[in-house]
Amino acid sequence: MGVAIAAAVAAFIMYLVLTAGSGDVLFFWSKYEFLAGIFFAVITGLISWRFMSAKDRRMANPGRWFLFLGYVIGPFFLAMAKANLDVAYRVITGRINPGIVRISPGLKTDLGVTMLANSITLTPGTLSVDVDEETNDLYIHWINVKNTEPKAEEVCGSFPKWIRRIAE
Repeated sequence: MGVAIAAAVAAFIMYLVLTAGSGDVLFFWSKYEFLAGIFFAVITGLISWRFMSAKDRRMANPGRWFLFLGYVIGPFFLAMAKANLDVAYRVITGRINPGIVRISPGLKTDLGVTMLANSITLTPGTLSVDVDEETNDLYIHWINVKNTEPKAEEVCGSFPKWIRRIAE
């Protein structure tokens, strides 16, 4: 039930952020918006509880939220900044060697594999193309293939280590 409450609180906060400035309560919300927000947050909490598996419920732990926030602000942001500069350099100079490579990040959960695939896709110069569902290996389109059989760290740095701490 803690997952439902956490999802409801997160949904309510997001609702308040998205509707801020349109009412008269605290100069931000109307009482009807507050009631609608509570209603939709409760619905979201109940739906998320119903559809989350027991393995996915571990993300209801607020400690994991802080780890995820640290991951996004720290290593992910730095990797994205470096990748933007690298792609800009490659576009200007024309030095690209594109290709599809397979990496084995060693992640066990679907949530972990999904987080890694999304992190890779959001980083310029890389794109998650496919997942081998039996081994959880990822196929990545990479703008500068140096090695046809790279280790996961060559393609996505410390992402798998962070995601393992967060999602597994």
